[in-house]
Amino acid sequence: MMDKNMMRMRFLCLSLAAVFFFCVSCSQSEPEIKYGSLELVYYENGGNPVERFSFFVLPSDGDGIEDLEELRLYHDWEGLSWRLTSDDWIRQSVNGQIWIGSRAIAMEDGSSLPRGQYRAVLTDKGGEKAEKLLAFDASETRPFPAFSITGGRYWIESAYPRQDLVVYDDEGSYLISVDPPSPEGEISALGLPSQARSVALWARDPEQSVSAFTDVVPLND
Repeated sequence: MMDKNMMRMRFLCLSLAAVFFFCVSCSQSEPEIKYGSLELVYYENGGNPVERFSFFVLPSDGDGIEDLEELRLYHDWEGLSWRLTSDDWIRQSVNGQIWIGSRAIAMEDGSSLPRGQYRAVLTDKGGEKAEKLLAFDASETRPFPAFSITGGRYWIESAYPRQDLVVYDDEGSYLISVDPPSPEGEISALGLPSQARSVALWARDPEQSVSAFTDVVPLND
């Protein structure tokens, strides 16, 4: 009788352990990269434009975004990689969805970023990974846009199809973006908030995933 009871207890313990293991295993979801985005941004940099990639992915993880630990971008052909962690990537909300990434992907020596195929790799805290291939092949030959403010008037010269004026306060914090009605006009007609102290031009070509960001210009010029 004792042997049968012992066997039943062992069977019960093993069954409970199996159920526990199954439940724990089911709760550890693998990450997924739903979408990825690479946009080339030129920064004026005092007249010496530099290239940066704006790199973002839309992640998914059944254990929550807090379970994500590392995001890498690879260019396998050139042997290049950039690493972002949960401590330093940017979170960006678009239509209620959280994208993560960086606006500062660049070459260490300041040279142009290679074109071609890139690979995004997302890793969670359990070591599970997700990958997505991204391509960037746009060639850029148009001149860097020009933007100035003089005597209360703004002036834009740009070969890009879309223009936005990005407005900052006196501490350099972003306030709003404004779609200017024409290439030149009165600053007062833009309806800027009273806290506005400086403006930069963000010229864009969304179809080519290329844009240019001018240096900030004080409003009192």
